[in-house]
Amino acid sequence: MNNSIQHAHDTSTRTAPSGGVVSGVPILIGSEFLIPIASADEGDLFGASRTGTFDLTKNTDGGSAWAEGDRLFWDNTAKLVTKTSASGLFAIGAAAAVNVDADTEGHVRLDGVAVVAVP
Repeated sequence: MNNSIQHAHDTSTRTAPSGGVVSGVPILIGSEFLIPIASADEGDLFGASRTGTFDLTKNTDGGSAWAEGDRLFWDNTAKLVTKTSASGLFAIGAAAAVNVDADTEGHVRLDGVAVVAVP
């Protein structure tokens, strides 16, 4: 897992869902937003970080720049982080660093729980 920016103290063991998991690639399991520590095949146990700061793929559309502390949301369809709340997205944490619209990744501090956003 090369995308960890600050050490995550809250880890857990889960069962890999259909398709398995890839180290460092975010996954949503129920209401948990997780960053797998190692890759695992479907049905295998894997360790995952629930909190900490990670470099994650972000929305690059106009108006997608982040300021430190901006609330951030996971788009499970597009598999990216955005600062715009919309129906069907999940609140996952806050921006840990400033970045501009064109940045393809951003530092995200995870809360440990993915809460369905209600705009």
